[in-house]
Order: sequence, then structure tokens, then C-alpha cells
Amino acid sequence: MREVDVLGVRVEMPSNQPLVLLREVAGERYLPIWIGAVEATAIAFAQQGVVPPRPLTHDLLKNILDATGNELTEVQITEVKDGVFYASLVFGTGVAVSARPSDSIALALRTGTRIVCAEEVLAEAGLAVPAEQEDEVERFREFLDQVTPEDFESR
Repeated sequence: MREVDVLGVRVEMPSNQPLVLLREVAGERYLPIWIGAVEATAIAFAQQGVVPPRPLTHDLLKNILDATGNELTEVQITEVKDGVFYASLVFGTGVAVSARPSDSIALALRTGTRIVCAEEVLAEAGLAVPAEQEDEVERFREFLDQVTPEDFESR
């Protein structure tokens, strides 16, 4: 398993489909995962520190974990089959629960939990970005700094 960071979410054009972009911490690969608009908003909220007046689903799950003393120790992106990504939530007790990567990432950002990705997933779906293309990645980061959760709402 390789640790990854969440760079952020964006809307891919012309399909208007949101995606989350992960980056290998100790490497040069990036992993784009297409996600739903609700999950994109949840991830963007967490990255921007937006606290809704009432808990949203991922906030509720974090509150349940806190109230019951369960610790989320790791989020694992475990496989990709026919273009569909799979993840697991790993708890302090050793229990692992299957989950969608988008929900797992939204929860990890709320709990400060590290995210790891199977080497096989990075080998199959990861994109290596040579150093000379880093300026494009920097433009993407600038875009992420300007995007708001409202940009992901359905119209």
C-alpha cells in the first residue's frame, strides 16, 4: 500500500462529472477517481473547513465514531474492477468495512485518517506526471483553491 494525499475535487468537462484527484506521497503518480456530486461537495467542504449548521452524512458518521470510541485508523483504496474503485475503512479493532472511495475519502478528511492505495490500483489506474508537466498540476492546484462546494451542485 502506498500513501496518497487528496489534492482536491474538480468537474471534468465536457461531461460535467466530478472527480477527486489523489497524489502518491512518495512517488510521481496521480489517481483520478470519478465521483458523485454529493461526495464531491462533502470532500470540498472538508478540505475548506466548512462546517454545516447540521451534520451531513459524513459528519454524522464521524460523530458516531467519536461517540462510540471507535477509531478509523486507515482508509484503503483496495482495487479497481471494470473502472469501478473499491475501498475499505479499517478501524482500531482491526475490523474492515467495504465502502466507496468517495465516502471513505470524505470521512478520512474529517477524521484526519491517512489514505493508502494498493500498488496494483496505482499501476493500473495511476497516471505518472513527469517533472516537466508539474506546471499543469500547479494550475490544477490553483483551480482547487478557487473552486467552491456550490460548483458541484446539480443544475
